[in-house]
Amino acid sequence: MDKAEVDQWLRAYVEAWKSYDRAQIGELFAEDVRYRYHPYDEPVAGREAVVRSWLGEEEHACASTPDEPGTFTAAYQAVAVDGDIAVATGTSSYLSEPGGAVEEVYDNCFVMRFDSAGRCREFTEWYVQRPRRPATPPGPGQAPG
Repeated sequence: MDKAEVDQWLRAYVEAWKSYDRAQIGELFAEDVRYRYHPYDEPVAGREAVVRSWLGEEEHACASTPDEPGTFTAAYQAVAVDGDIAVATGTSSYLSEPGGAVEEVYDNCFVMRFDSAGRCREFTEWYVQRPRRPATPPGPGQAPG
């Protein structure tokens, strides 16, 4: 894998997330994938288990429920690629409603390993919610708001 291929995979990952299309999700992952929502989780093992987990059809201790369409945006980019291993960072933003204001932003780091067909066979996510910044009062000589 090279950086362009990983970035293409990451765009497909976001599109699969937005669509919740079973086939799109499945295309991302190797048959024997090991997927961790957090680095300390037991992995979700196997493509079909990952698809079911994404779709909320199968509970996994640390998986979230599917997001309502139009209530999130995301962008990720590879920062390091070495053979079949890649690291990517980016953000996931959650909106108050479809097309609404951003309510939460998460900074993400993904560590991935790919097979020879470009499907992810190991995926581990780290993320942290950005703190909300209080409104800054106007400085001297500045009008509020």
